[in-house]
Amino acid sequence: MRGVAPDPGYVVMQPTTLCNLACDYCYLPFRRENRRMPVAVAEAVAAQVAGFARTGRFSVVWHGGEPLAAGRAHLAALLAPFGAGVEHHVQTNATLIDDAWCAFFAEHDVRVSVSVDGPRERNGDRVDWAGKPAYDLIARGIGRLREHGIPFSTLCVVGDPRPGVATELYEYFLGLGCEVLGINMEETEGVNTRLNRHDPAMVSGFWAELVTAWRRDPRIHLREIEWSLRYAAAVLDGTADELLPRRMDPIPTIAHDGSVVLLSPELAGFHDPRYGDFTSGNVLTTPLPEILAAADGTPWIAEFLRGIEACRSTCPYFGFCGGAHAANRYFEHGRFDGTETNHCRNSKIRLLEGVLDHARDHEATAV
Repeated sequence: MRGVAPDPGYVVMQPTTLCNLACDYCYLPFRRENRRMPVAVAEAVAAQVAGFARTGRFSVVWHGGEPLAAGRAHLAALLAPFGAGVEHHVQTNATLIDDAWCAFFAEHDVRVSVSVDGPRERNGDRVDWAGKPAYDLIARGIGRLREHGIPFSTLCVVGDPRPGVATELYEYFLGLGCEVLGINMEETEGVNTRLNRHDPAMVSGFWAELVTAWRRDPRIHLREIEWSLRYAAAVLDGTADELLPRRMDPIPTIAHDGSVVLLSPELAGFHDPRYGDFTSGNVLTTPLPEILAAADGTPWIAEFLRGIEACRSTCPYFGFCGGAHAANRYFEHGRFDGTETNHCRNSKIRLLEGVLDHARDHEATAV
């Protein structure tokens, strides 16, 4: 975890800035505007990542806005330049999914992940631009996926980790039929300035409770919990140093106009008095491999890397998380070389503590 790798494992593509929802915690600044990605941008990216795709598994993640708001015809035109060795993923709010979209996913072999925050009463932040709750549309879209036999993952934002919520959420997603569940504690990012501070014991308790619910019926791959258990096992085996990559994945995010933001998609569209708009180039004028090769020399990334080294030298959890994310540092501290963030506390430190608390309680009960 020293420096930025020159070869990404995936790219994030923004087919449109537009979103048909106005979720209260959304970080995107231009989600009311329909800025669609020209096909020329997709063609440039497809040509430039072909070498990465030949060396192993490579994914293109279509992320918005709401990617489906680009329309099937335009999204198909954006997918077309990519070769057969590329996996396509889409992160969607599911409100636009109908039979035609399900046929599209099957035809183009698109892996689907749905953003939904649990049962109806947990989706109060997910509304349309008129303030109308979106849950019924989300549930209808998920129903279409199930009717067509299309497997899907889910991503859930948690803003209230009080006791009982973790069990409620896990039982809901178990019944929903998803294959993978990712849990994101709400973050202070972008245009979402709501604070995400919580009582440490409550957050650790949430994660411990989630492990308990999962162990009773582990039919879902639970992203954060499985990674934590893998890390704990590696510590016991003495192999923890082998878990994190030697260098950070650059996570290139390709905005609708071809501009590239590295490390944190959440920084796209924002401007800093010191560093400008955080872009490292544009694929229409500079090949992506060249942009990636120069990443460590980008001023704001250099500041971020200093922050990573500060985390390495001061935080006992560094081997678990590899350092705070760039966007969380920036939106919480106003710069990139700060260390601990609320995101660290909620989704890394308390996560690992909750998993270990569960293990200790389970051991004590067994004895």
